[in-house]
Amino acid sequence: MSGFASEWRAAKVTHEMNTQVVPGQLIVLREAGQVAQQAAALVGRALQAAISLRGYATLALSGGNTPRAAYALLATEPGIEWASVRVFWVDERAVPPDDDRSNYRWAKATLLDAARVPERQVHRMPAERTDGDQAAREYELLLRSQTQTGDDGIPALDVVVLGVGDDGHTASLFPGEPSVDVVHRLVLAVPARAGREGRLTLTVPAIQHGRSVFVLALGAGKIQALRRVWDIQGDLHETPARLVRGCRGSITWLVDRAAAGLTANE
Repeated sequence: MSGFASEWRAAKVTHEMNTQVVPGQLIVLREAGQVAQQAAALVGRALQAAISLRGYATLALSGGNTPRAAYALLATEPGIEWASVRVFWVDERAVPPDDDRSNYRWAKATLLDAARVPERQVHRMPAERTDGDQAAREYELLLRSQTQTGDDGIPALDVVVLGVGDDGHTASLFPGEPSVDVVHRLVLAVPARAGREGRLTLTVPAIQHGRSVFVLALGAGKIQALRRVWDIQGDLHETPARLVRGCRGSITWLVDRAAAGLTANE
């Protein structure tokens, strides 16, 4: 762990707030650049460990602005055998792969091209297809064929990178929608809503079976969402990011001081 990282342990949160427990390890850093640097180092370490264990690693990427700097730095992390990393997506918008809103486009621009990940190892979510449900079913079959499955029949991705929206969503699992109740599918087509295109997304069980889950959050706009995720009591339908509380593997939160609600002097 680099010297600029500081842990904010669950015990401290419980003592001060009495109603909150942070699942896993919470790392609070001064600013966004440090979050990106630490995320790249830790994700890289997890990928290397998986490759050493079974000869390959599976990585699921989220979109949005928050992880872009981390992806660019991950591409430069030493020692990662990118030819042995199978890349998937946590979610994707129903737009062409070269669209500015495409999660694939930004991952390609920041990570995939720079790291020279072989094309055969990159498994884009084809969310722009007309039949979203069929695209979701085919992506689930692909995920199952490329990922080690546990005794319960659910694949366990080695590394899952998540974000948290200001409204408490994660992946493309949104508040007030039934997608968080889906447990018999690994990939789901999310219908379009007013002001929002359709999506493909990993479901709750697909995310919760990840071996190493990293959640990145930046800025004061995340304070309330994170507090709802960390509350001991809460509703998954109101705050879908609470699904992280049920993850079976390791959970690491990487946030800046603003997102954690800390002042410059804390």
